[in-house]
Amino acid sequence: MNIVVLGAGAWGTAMAMHLQRIGHTVTLVTHRTEHAIQMLEDRQNSRYLLGHFFNPSMQIHSELKPTLLEAEILMMAVPSHALREQCNRVSKDIREAKNLRIILSLCKGLELGTLKRPSEIMSEILPNVRCGALTGPTFAGEVAEGKPTALVLATNSESSEDEYFQKGINNTSLRVYRITDLTGAELGGCLKNVYAIGSGICQGLGIGDNANAALITRSMNEMVAIGVSLGGKGETFYGLSGFGDLIATCNGKWSRNRSFGEDLGKGVHVNDLLKLGKTVEGYRTTKSIFDMCKERGIDAPILSKLYEVLYKEKSPREAVFELMTRAVKPEMSKK
Repeated sequence: MNIVVLGAGAWGTAMAMHLQRIGHTVTLVTHRTEHAIQMLEDRQNSRYLLGHFFNPSMQIHSELKPTLLEAEILMMAVPSHALREQCNRVSKDIREAKNLRIILSLCKGLELGTLKRPSEIMSEILPNVRCGALTGPTFAGEVAEGKPTALVLATNSESSEDEYFQKGINNTSLRVYRITDLTGAELGGCLKNVYAIGSGICQGLGIGDNANAALITRSMNEMVAIGVSLGGKGETFYGLSGFGDLIATCNGKWSRNRSFGEDLGKGVHVNDLLKLGKTVEGYRTTKSIFDMCKERGIDAPILSKLYEVLYKEKSPREAVFELMTRAVKPEMSKK
């Protein structure tokens, strides 16, 4: 297949490397000309994925339009807060993309203000192309190295083409499953970043493995409750895009959301961490999901305490104390 990956961060670069390695014609598109030049010269993305060299046959561009002419799949590997801008960029050139069959989101997060999921933004701006998501527990460096990984290809409904896309992306190092709960898959990818910050806080406070295990388990319970209330299917959250991604992001040393939370637990102020300029999707997503839960009357105590830590200056230790002193109840209570 001819595949374009828009967004040359760590994850976009790693996915492009995987696709090129299994025989596809791949073009990685960045919006900065100097970044494209640097990658062409170094044959690596030293800015975001240092030490992982890609094959010289992989094409690198900063111009989108010519890359779309033969593309069958467009993958949007941009931060969620930049997705609308990049979709508008695509909309200017998509008329000449006669072979384009699907646009897949690789990002995880909700748009501030509108609270829309990635596929909703793509469908709004690019209504004439089918949209989906490729999501799950992924560390870019491991995908770049070809280490075993599993993902889900999520769409809103069954299509005869889905198996074609699945087989085209799948190989012995990256296993792809299909699901038709796009809402649940995207919400799982959003929510796990929020709770990974909480897991990091536990680690930063040094309050023990028991506390972290309890936090992750109760977060999973809350994640399902929120996800189902917002239109996802319960079983989706127990799969790769939910539970799998939650475990990876809460425990991976590479996780920016987990390390962000760990620094908060150690006493670093949230504003000082944000000044470092790293993409921490869970920070923005916490506010988006909190607003959505408040609007719809969804009870989410862990999410609420994380919101207070991130946006209301509540101390992490105080937030943990307040969670531990909530009224006791049966474990499987729905309230």
